[in-house]
Amino acid sequence: MKDRRLPMGDEEGFWGLVEAAWAPLGVDVNQARQALTHRTPGPHEDLHGKPPFAMVEAALEEFLSNLGSIGEGLSADELTDLDRMVERKLYDIDRADIQAVTDGSDDGFLYARGFIVALGRDFYAAVAKDPKKAVLDAECEEMCYFFAHLHHERYGAFPDTGSGVSRESCSNPVGWPS
Repeated sequence: MKDRRLPMGDEEGFWGLVEAAWAPLGVDVNQARQALTHRTPGPHEDLHGKPPFAMVEAALEEFLSNLGSIGEGLSADELTDLDRMVERKLYDIDRADIQAVTDGSDDGFLYARGFIVALGRDFYAAVAKDPKKAVLDAECEEMCYFFAHLHHERYGAFPDTGSGVSRESCSNPVGWPS
């Protein structure tokens, strides 16, 4: 059996788990994720109900189920490491220029960043580089605390990441200049 341990701070391992959770959803869903990543966005583009967004949105629940299955065999430390990675990824894209595209309140923007992380490294990198690649009102609330909730379910407590950063909206001072 392949070793699924995730060393603390292993970004490659984190993104590998995300991709492993998307892989069983098939070629069409994964091509739709790539289409979102590589599209040329229009001003205030509303993709709700339109392919490829509709296909990706419909697959999110199964993606999260797959991610939960992958996380079943992980230790408390590994789940904490994964939660720390999600926390860091959410913090790094906590930026006013991204919020201007995704819209939403503080919670809505957190969930929008959860969607960006859930779609994987390519989409995340595309949005970080060009915020216009983000999707208006696209959300994945579950991703924001996914590994923290797995940790709580399995070990009876939420993990203390010890990171010193917050995943909450408007907490990254670099992303929200005065």
